Amino acid sequence: MADELDEDLDGEDADDRDGEGGEGEGGEGGSKSGRKRLLIVIAAVLVLILGGAAAAYFTGLLQPVIEMLGGGATTAEGEQDPALVSGNAVFYDLQEMLVNINTGGRKPVYLKIRVSLELGAANDIALIEGMMPRIVDNFQVYLRELRVEDLKGSAGMYRLREELLKRVNVAVAPAKVNDVLFKEMLVQ
Repeated sequence: MADELDEDLDGEDADDRDGEGGEGEGGEGGSKSGRKRLLIVIAAVLVLILGGAAAAYFTGLLQPVIEMLGGGATTAEGEQDPALVSGNAVFYDLQEMLVNINTGGRKPVYLKIRVSLELGAANDIALIEGMMPRIVDNFQVYLRELRVEDLKGSAGMYRLREELLKRVNVAVAPAKVNDVLFKEMLVQ
């Protein structure tokens, strides 16, 4: 009788093993779907990390880290550029400009603007003075096409600054203008 119980138990164990094996195959399918889920989660985390790093790079949040790792601004000879390291800047004031801006046929609106250019080096002043007619022409052409709505708010001022900076750098191509600073701006 004990032998019969042992055989029954052995038979049940065999049946259980077969059942487990059947579930094991299904379980392997379950582990495959678990692996797929794990891979999807890992891929999503990597995409988020890379996206965050790209956003930080393009917004300039990583710039201090990049400069720290790179050792600051250096010239081709490996020396540090004194204009960039010391923060000394040269400013050049442009003449006052008065233009009527685009109003679409309504009452004329005038823009009076005075700007200062931030140069990287003092020896660029001679080049700026030599190209002054081209700089003024580029500014006048752009400013005349502006509308009052284009100048509203800080976003309008930012777009105006960026556009003037782009135009002045094209005009004085070998030299580099670092920034356009507004001294006075009046819309009347």
